[in-house]
Amino acid sequence: MTQPLIRLQKVTKSYVRGGETLRVLNQLDLEMQQGGYFALMGPSGSGKTTLLNLLGGLDQADSGVIEVAGEDLMQLSGGELARWRSRTVGFVFQGFNLIPVLTALENVELPLKLTGLSGRQRREHALHALELVGLADRARHRPGQLSGGQEQRVAIARAVVSDPQVILADEPTGDLDRNSADQVLDLLGKLNRELEKTILMVTHDPHAAQRASTIVHLDKGQLGSVEQNQPAAQRA
Repeated sequence: MTQPLIRLQKVTKSYVRGGETLRVLNQLDLEMQQGGYFALMGPSGSGKTTLLNLLGGLDQADSGVIEVAGEDLMQLSGGELARWRSRTVGFVFQGFNLIPVLTALENVELPLKLTGLSGRQRREHALHALELVGLADRARHRPGQLSGGQEQRVAIARAVVSDPQVILADEPTGDLDRNSADQVLDLLGKLNRELEKTILMVTHDPHAAQRASTIVHLDKGQLGSVEQNQPAAQRA
């Protein structure tokens, strides 16, 4: 059996708020195989976004093992973690997180500033990523000139421009109408099938979750059920 791309073992994470300690993840064990498309579901406060932040190296667990793409994240320094993150993980957020004064091309190019690529190479990579999401003709538009669905597709282009192994998406369709949401979900499915990106998507939306091949449920910081699913887009 192949080694999982993502492995968590007895992961615990707590926050202190108002003098109280709130345990968000409690001895969580979880494995995810490379090339999978996972939907992470659960009630508010179940630890979904916290888990996503831990897997992306944006936060650190209190204890346990977190291995992603061959690295034990608990053992990396801040600088090592930043370098690992820049080459391994792409992030997609509910609020898009685009910089308003930059064009779509400049927003997509941003993650490449940390690489040794020349300005010309960065622009070529960014334009290719925009072509991938069907927005090459909007390269010179700023976020305020785009629809919400187009903004999220620019954000996805930014997430994949450095060719990461893993895409972490936190409620990527939460601020979109159904038609725009379906376009974004179609795009994530394409990235999974054709580019073999491993995708972990946090969602409250059962419609969105049905696009994934595996649905993982969290409850009170622990693993609930894990459902194998035939993605809706692939059903006859």
